[in-house]
Amino acid sequence: MYTTATTSFDPCDFHARIYRGEIFKFTGIPAIAALIDFTRSFLEAAFHPYRPQDIHRHYSHAEQVERFASREKEFSQSTEVKRLWAAVFEAAGLDPSGTARDRLHLRFQPHQPENASLPRARTTATIAFHRDTWGSNLYAQTNWWAPVYPITSGRTFAMYPMLWDRPVRNTTADFDLRAVLQRSRSAGRNAVDADQAIPHLLEEVDGALAIPVVIEPGSMLAFSSAHAHAGVPNHTDVTRISLETRTVWIDDLRQGRGAPNVDGFAPWMSPGFFQRVSDSVALNEILGLNRIEPFSGPMPGLRQQWFPE
Repeated sequence: MYTTATTSFDPCDFHARIYRGEIFKFTGIPAIAALIDFTRSFLEAAFHPYRPQDIHRHYSHAEQVERFASREKEFSQSTEVKRLWAAVFEAAGLDPSGTARDRLHLRFQPHQPENASLPRARTTATIAFHRDTWGSNLYAQTNWWAPVYPITSGRTFAMYPMLWDRPVRNTTADFDLRAVLQRSRSAGRNAVDADQAIPHLLEEVDGALAIPVVIEPGSMLAFSSAHAHAGVPNHTDVTRISLETRTVWIDDLRQGRGAPNVDGFAPWMSPGFFQRVSDSVALNEILGLNRIEPFSGPMPGLRQQWFPE
């Protein structure tokens, strides 16, 4: 499923391959190792004297939600984390001045007993089946994902590469991103159900199509945000901790290049979620757009006419 990468790429070639559905596994990259080492030190200091992977054994669900949210915020705002992620992008061949990134997420997926009925929260939830492009409508978008500690097929997420060019029925046409953000602001970020923040399926998908991602810490996946994927419910008695973000190659966005849109019909796109890596200027400001931009055409997807000449 993966193309192994141990060195940088020409960014045009890299993104063209991403837009065709290729999934890259970067390994042996010192910048990725440095990011993982920093993250482990950050976690082990934050949760001392407990092992971060065992944190679910020591705190209630409500305490986990609160503590994870605090650590995620602190991590994403860290100057050192931003520097280390920028070094990862450069090691892959991306120019920081031509790349915009999403928030730098530190994700926790604690063990939950089977059939447990716990309140849903964005900091602890197993995310349902989706394509990230369903919510953003940015098809020049790439996902980056890496485990911080060892994972297994029961403690990871799964990809559906067979659905790359196969549409599935979903709720994107009715997805109201502005309403989600308003609920999040009024109720608190973690009071919003994780599944409310993304469109969802309207049909059953064959579970046999799911391929669990099992890569070693120090490796990182890069794949198109148009790839379908879903969290695997974690019943392994070990908390899964991972890193993720999304990038946009700005020139491709201007030119209307990107992955195919096979089943996304959301009425919005969200360039304001991204910042240029080199100077943190918001992508919507670079493009002269609103933070959340409505579509006016009959079909969603990137079109060059959306951007000023």
